[in-house]
Amino acid sequence: MSAPPQGVLYMLPSALDSRALWQADTPATVRECAHRLDYFLVESAKSARATLKRLEHPTPLRELNIVELPPERGNAPLRALLEPVRAGRSAGVISDAGCPGVADPGALVARAAHAMGIEVVPMVGPSSILLGLMASGLNGQSFAFHGYLPVDDAERARALAALEKTSAQLRQTQLFIETPYRNLKMFETLRAHCHGDTLLCIASALTAPDQYVRTLTVAQWKTADVARIDRRPTLFLMLAGA
Repeated sequence: MSAPPQGVLYMLPSALDSRALWQADTPATVRECAHRLDYFLVESAKSARATLKRLEHPTPLRELNIVELPPERGNAPLRALLEPVRAGRSAGVISDAGCPGVADPGALVARAAHAMGIEVVPMVGPSSILLGLMASGLNGQSFAFHGYLPVDDAERARALAALEKTSAQLRQTQLFIETPYRNLKMFETLRAHCHGDTLLCIASALTAPDQYVRTLTVAQWKTADVARIDRRPTLFLMLAGA
């Protein structure tokens, strides 16, 4: 007898602004795909339940199999989570916000699925990295995302200096984020340590009704009021030597 067909691993985007209706940023195909699934591998169960509720999943949430990704990132735990998919049960990967697998632990699930010969299907949805880059006016041909920079003041300043140097040498947009309650501290470090002619874009609360996206030189930012980015999800983009 031939083996039963394998399932598929779907990468399901979630909202950047959880207050919005699903129609605001989610294609109907993503919602329909989620409705067909009852097995989900997720960054956090609480956030995933909110996403599935927002998508109006027809099955009561308590009856869905929602499994958080293990804190240990070894191959064996991920392969165990993917065994049902290899046996024919399709699954969805859900991040806390945006596209799973992009600056997100879902990438490790996708990698393990490829190693097991499981088909991985990305679904269209919001990505703060791409949305911020689209609106910034900075170089979209060459860019690099660095995640979080050091928390220590001196180390953060050195990291920004290194990114600014790389940006100038390669004409490459540098992207990074900060924990929302440290946004203003990051902004002050940028203002204090980057060259005045370096372009800096601040993209905050993307897709929300009160989103804020603005690109100025560092010198121009010195007189700008950015109180509105405090404690809001924010992406910083830098281009030096433009």
